[in-house]
Amino acid sequence: MQTRGKIFDDLSQLMTNAMGVAQGAREEAETAMKGVVDRWLADRDFVTREEFEAVRAMAQKAREENDALRARIEALEAK
Repeated sequence: MQTRGKIFDDLSQLMTNAMGVAQGAREEAETAMKGVVDRWLADRDFVTREEFEAVRAMAQKAREENDALRARIEALEAK
């Protein structure tokens, strides 16, 4: 009976080690994939969220100024 317990202990230890190796491989694969995606995105001319918001605010301001100028022109032409 002692031998049977030792076999289960050894098998349990083997499974624990295998799970540790699998976990390490998963983390390494995730890190590698993240690096590939980061490099791919860096090679593209994507803008950051901050840059997008800044240009969006500038466009909104320009649109408002256009509307104001259009209203002034229409008022001047009406005279």
